[in-house]
Amino acid sequence: MPAFKTAYLIHGDDHGRIAERRARLRELAESQSGANGMELFEGDQATPDTVAAALNAMTFAIGRRFIIVEGAERWKDKEMDALTAALAAIQPDTTVTFFAREDGRLKAPKRLQDAVKKAGGDVSAEQSVKPWELPKWAVAQAKQLGLDLSPEAARMLVGHVGERQQRLLRELEKLALDLIPAGHPPTAPNIHIDADMVLVLTAASAERKAWVLADALLSGNAATATRTLLQMRAQGERLPGLIYWMSSRVRQAHQIACDLDRGVSQAQVKSGLRMPPSAADKLIGDAKRIGAERLAEAICLIADLELASRGGGNGGAHEDTRALITISEIAA
Repeated sequence: MPAFKTAYLIHGDDHGRIAERRARLRELAESQSGANGMELFEGDQATPDTVAAALNAMTFAIGRRFIIVEGAERWKDKEMDALTAALAAIQPDTTVTFFAREDGRLKAPKRLQDAVKKAGGDVSAEQSVKPWELPKWAVAQAKQLGLDLSPEAARMLVGHVGERQQRLLRELEKLALDLIPAGHPPTAPNIHIDADMVLVLTAASAERKAWVLADALLSGNAATATRTLLQMRAQGERLPGLIYWMSSRVRQAHQIACDLDRGVSQAQVKSGLRMPPSAADKLIGDAKRIGAERLAEAICLIADLELASRGGGNGGAHEDTRALITISEIAA
């Protein structure tokens, strides 16, 4: 079991991370001392005076006593006299944890921070990272997990997963589980991860296959596109979702072709694509080869397919039949 200190203060504006730590603490407290060994103060019951009274009160709980306090961001320094004294005399078999979800002017009182430190406890700040700092943050988090995340891979991860730190951290943890072999010594070099690996490993299986389908269309590989469509439909994937991926990639290629026709350099086009360099080069090459006019025709074909999948259009062909015909026409 982990060794607990007598006091903790967890504060900051990353409310999601604070909630995770609170849930983890409750889980540990209940596993070690049971429900009777944990006391929760929140809402109107969470005041400095009521917590001080609880710390000074005797308890018949067996084992370590855990006190969890929510809402410390609402407290003022002038209200801290009784609690400061109680923390100074806290029993060694008691752990009190204060949570302060800061926002604007709502901050954990400085006197609370000082009292927790004086009692031999820890003060942890959980601050949200600005969006433009997330790639650098992801690189640092990956390093702690034994991963060497390249800057380009970090940008790809943020673009693909989103800007929620908890989601990014979960994806990094999954990458570590997938890539770091059992028995990997701590002194060994970190496992390197590039943007291509992030793109493949952080995507859902259905999403990866949808990309294969869309890219096969642009490459003119009707056999691969057809086979992928049939596999995904057999797995229960709905046609509207697949049409979305097809349309998105074809529209992206059409925009690239239009930019190239306007004189935009390939380097400029590539810098605006949120994908690995190899994938960007391939997409630009396909767009250049096909041309804006034919890609515009492909967009119209996919729009007709979408209309048919929603019960519109002419003819009575099944939507899967219409999809196969559309794939054949575009790939040709």
